[in-house]
Amino acid sequence: MLLDRRLLVVTGKGGTGKSTVAAALALLAAESGKKTLLVSVDAKEDLAEFLEIGSLTPKARKGHDGLWAMALDPEESLREYIQLQLRVPLLSRIGPLSRIFEYVATAAPGVREVVTVGKILYEVKEHDWDLVVVDGTASGHVIGQLAAPSAINELVKVGLIRSQTAWMLELLSDPATTGAVIVATPEEMPVSETIELATRLRDETPVELAAVVANRVLPELFGTSEEALFETLVADSGPERLAVGASGPERLAEAAGGDATLVIEGARLAVDLRRNRAQHLERLRRELDADIPLLYVPYLFTRAHGMRATRQVMAALAAELAT
Repeated sequence: MLLDRRLLVVTGKGGTGKSTVAAALALLAAESGKKTLLVSVDAKEDLAEFLEIGSLTPKARKGHDGLWAMALDPEESLREYIQLQLRVPLLSRIGPLSRIFEYVATAAPGVREVVTVGKILYEVKEHDWDLVVVDGTASGHVIGQLAAPSAINELVKVGLIRSQTAWMLELLSDPATTGAVIVATPEEMPVSETIELATRLRDETPVELAAVVANRVLPELFGTSEEALFETLVADSGPERLAVGASGPERLAEAAGGDATLVIEGARLAVDLRRNRAQHLERLRRELDADIPLLYVPYLFTRAHGMRATRQVMAALAAELAT
């Protein structure tokens, strides 16, 4: 099961609801009895809003029962890495940390990414979290982060750095421990990017794709037979007679300002949108490996980003994972 792993990295094209899904997965795990850490890599305030907790910091803070949250800070992660892993004391003797970080990151490509991933993996390895859920970077950057330990491991054959990337790779490459979750919406570009990202995860990183979440899936208001019957009634009776016969003139006026044509056109638009998005979902299912779970989250039709919306997404994911 998806939540049986110890690390889930949630990614996807910007604007697909990646942070919402990450928050919902973390909340679901916490309410299932797992001690859960939710990590924001971009240090955005979205996660704090979704969970209705205070601003996130590099120190894990408790949100709801069983759920903690934190935001990664590259300099703080480097400080911890130097102190705990490289065992270099008294950082003040070697200059401002921000200057060191920029120097190291520029001189050794991949170090910035390793520090980020290493901090996350350190939480998995050294702390007693049952699950760490990462609101990761968007699809254009996550591959570089997840592939960084492998790249450095190839370049450095001996020494302390190699020993550090070795344990990272061990955790990342174990599918029982680590999995990636891609969030997509049923539209052409997000689906294309998801298919490409799934291929790159397989070919360029040691991380297994654990699931794809199709977010904002529109409900099916009419089946094919209902749609055909509806069109027949319109052709035979006209929109005004159909509306009066079905719901009465008072309800018609209230719903569409007295114009039944608007109701009918709205129904047609809903059918067209659903049909168009269904084609993208079919492509997504067809081009993904058959053993990758595809989870559906319905369109919420709300602008809210608080706990109410997060819980609705959580409930949808719980229902999908239970089937």
